Amino acid sequence: MATPKTIAFHTLGCKLNYSETSSIKRQFEEAGYGVQSFDDGADYYVLNTCSVTDFADRKCRYEVRRAKKNNPDAKVVIIGCYAQLKPKEISEIEGVDLVLGASEKFNILKHIESLDSLENLSKVRSSEITEVNSFIDAFSFGDRTRSFLKVQDGCNYKCSFCTIPLARGKSRSDTIDNVVANAKKIADLGVKEVVLTGVNIGDFGNGTEVIEGLKPKKEAMFIDLIKELDKVEGINRFRISSIEPNLCNEEIVDFVASSQRFMPHFHMPLQSGNNEMLKQMRRRYKRELYSDRVSYIKNKMPHCCIGVDVIVGFPGETEEHFLDTYNFLNSLDVSYFHVFTYSERANTFAAELPGVVPMNVRKERNKMLRILSEKKKRAFYEQFIGTSRNVLFEAKPSDNMITGFTDNYIKVEGDWNKDVINTLGEVALESINVGGSVLVK
Repeated sequence: MATPKTIAFHTLGCKLNYSETSSIKRQFEEAGYGVQSFDDGADYYVLNTCSVTDFADRKCRYEVRRAKKNNPDAKVVIIGCYAQLKPKEISEIEGVDLVLGASEKFNILKHIESLDSLENLSKVRSSEITEVNSFIDAFSFGDRTRSFLKVQDGCNYKCSFCTIPLARGKSRSDTIDNVVANAKKIADLGVKEVVLTGVNIGDFGNGTEVIEGLKPKKEAMFIDLIKELDKVEGINRFRISSIEPNLCNEEIVDFVASSQRFMPHFHMPLQSGNNEMLKQMRRRYKRELYSDRVSYIKNKMPHCCIGVDVIVGFPGETEEHFLDTYNFLNSLDVSYFHVFTYSERANTFAAELPGVVPMNVRKERNKMLRILSEKKKRAFYEQFIGTSRNVLFEAKPSDNMITGFTDNYIKVEGDWNKDVINTLGEVALESINVGGSVLVK
């Protein structure tokens, strides 16, 4: 019997990419491939790429070199957002054998099996993003205690800094019945927590086909989806990965507040706390709406964790604009930030805007907000010292400690005990350690 061919995967970027990589990996396992670690010299390497920042592009090139170092004879295949946006550029990277766009990444098994006969053919298998209008489901399993479940893809928004609509196409969704079926499969695998993922999941319900140029009718809304998921037995926890503030309405907040399965944790992108900048970014709200959403959530769930995405150094952002954002964030009852340094992206409206902010200024603003984020997170954690909360234990970062997260997303560490991995239990939150986690027992 021939030795099975081996394949390794590496994922860059968001939770949605992780869900898709995991589903693609299962295709290869079912086909008899040996799936192994990236460093073990596989026959094939698959890189699922992101293209939100320049760093993600550079990271892709680095991982190609790393794959070839692990096995100089390996075939390297690139998929993901970067592959759709810049297929020709990627195909010219030394060591890349095949580039698959958004329309072909889920057909990767077929493409890899024909790779050995493709020497004289184009390395790129792609189509225009306007032709990508189907939804393909995915969920992650095996890498973490939690599973990332894809419920939506693409985006109809036109934020001036964003390339995701160019990389993933228009907004489209799974059906509620299929999402529920996948959640049940995940429950049968013993996973305790599911994170709902997508590009713009609050826009859930868009169809997959456009008839005679008309906008597809929404057959369901996000609130309908989470109400059905709340009935799934075997999943103890659901989290909403990220939701636009203009789509995070009171009905959704009220439902999460009353649910036993949906965790008190929202992540809402803000991007700027200055209305002039929000207009330039082509966001669909003003900061007053964002503030109202935060206040409503905290009124319903004072214990709720709220995360924020924010961009610094957007074209035209003056010191006054930045300080307006800084002070606005400081005033909000939120728990942490994800801070992104603006980077110019080809084919976006923002790339043509005047008022380029020097990179050293962008980095300094990023540092200021990251420091503020740490202060916010510590203040949030400190509210719960001396109380007990429900924790799902996940993994060990060292030989004598195990980590987990509370229902409201406080990271905890306790004495190592392999018997509590992937279990839930009430623990006492004792103190904050030097690494910023909360010690429990």
